[in-house]
Amino acid sequence: MTTQTAEPRILRGRFTRALVLENPDPSLDDFLKGYGFEVERVDDPPTEEGALIKILERFEPHLIFKRSRVEITERVIQATPSLFGVMLCCIGDDSVDKEACARGGVMVVNDPISNGRSVAEMVIGEIICLSRRIFEATKDADNNKWDKSGTARYEVQGKTLGVVGLGNIGKQVAQLGQALGMKITFFDNREVPQEVGSVLGWSPAPSMEELFERSHIVSVHLSATDHSGISNQNVLTGPVLAALGRSAGPGPRIFINAARGFIYEPDDLIAAVRAGAIEYACVDVFPREPHHKGEAWVNPYAEIRGIYGTPHIGAATQEAQPRIARHVATSTRNFSHHGRIRDCVLSPKAPLGLAEGELPPYILAVVHSDMRGTKKAIDEAIFDAHLSNLSSAHRDFPAYGIAYDVSGLDGPMEAGHIEAMIARANAYTDTSDAIRSVRVIKTGP
Repeated sequence: MTTQTAEPRILRGRFTRALVLENPDPSLDDFLKGYGFEVERVDDPPTEEGALIKILERFEPHLIFKRSRVEITERVIQATPSLFGVMLCCIGDDSVDKEACARGGVMVVNDPISNGRSVAEMVIGEIICLSRRIFEATKDADNNKWDKSGTARYEVQGKTLGVVGLGNIGKQVAQLGQALGMKITFFDNREVPQEVGSVLGWSPAPSMEELFERSHIVSVHLSATDHSGISNQNVLTGPVLAALGRSAGPGPRIFINAARGFIYEPDDLIAAVRAGAIEYACVDVFPREPHHKGEAWVNPYAEIRGIYGTPHIGAATQEAQPRIARHVATSTRNFSHHGRIRDCVLSPKAPLGLAEGELPPYILAVVHSDMRGTKKAIDEAIFDAHLSNLSSAHRDFPAYGIAYDVSGLDGPMEAGHIEAMIARANAYTDTSDAIRSVRVIKTGP
């Protein structure tokens, strides 16, 4: 890993330059232009780190907008001193080096809600198709084979649907399944989802293995990491997958993954299908996916009867993409105009910044080390500038060693006071990068 530069990012004013990659909905550009952005759109994303850096060096964006393919690495962050944020037009943040962003004072924002309905509907459609063996029947009909027997064909009503991860998408899948008459069990080790599931009358499972055992159908909706930041890689082991339906009673044995491709080893899923523990599976995500159109790709399940793959299309609907564009654009406006951040992946579900009704004349937004002394340096700089702190908000990100500090001021902080603040913070912490990025925003016209 390369060494992070100690020179902080400094910007006076709102963001004005946006680089849009990976072809999010075109309405995003219109929203951004309406907020005063110059937009550079590159629909065919660069596949090499060096090619991306050349684009960044030429355009010098304040924000990068992307989906899930282009990787934002340490080298990319260091090569783009103008960059203050990565705005993800998707849920997944696996393609971003979040530690490097934290070191560079670059915030990372996603959209955890807009594609939920599209993914949930796809999952329910797959549940019905697999329960009725519709995929097989279609192939048979294409091969002039007539088989209309009811063998291993089931209604979903009365069957048990197990949901792993009761977040936005998992909850919608459970609600749609319940509307179809399914019994719902779930596993989620977070306190709030446990309470929500119980209030809705769903049955919590004490472990993932027990959830698999008691379910006819399991749908997985996990993020890349759990709520404490621990990776979910290979969290579903071979024994867990093999336990599907063990005590569920007569019915289908179906597994669906529209979450992450690395939450189990492909060989473990293949083994569970070949052993008959799982009769059918639908997989929309893979351990390795192409980074650009036309790139060679190998489906690890291509030759396995009973496993059906789709090319990560859960959110690929005419409805979801415009919703994502609107949501991300609104997040951008708040971040640019008021220093307010929602859906920050460094601290999910925690809005950062001043309350929506607070609108002081100026806002000072600082990303800094969470070491003792940095907050003191900011407060002293405001005092030395003869400014009043009308309102403030502060949030630590202990997993990343940084904090985000927003102060509402009655006047602008000038360059000399910003330089003094940086020097003082470095002196208090005995480091050279206590302050990572600084913005001074005038809130009015």
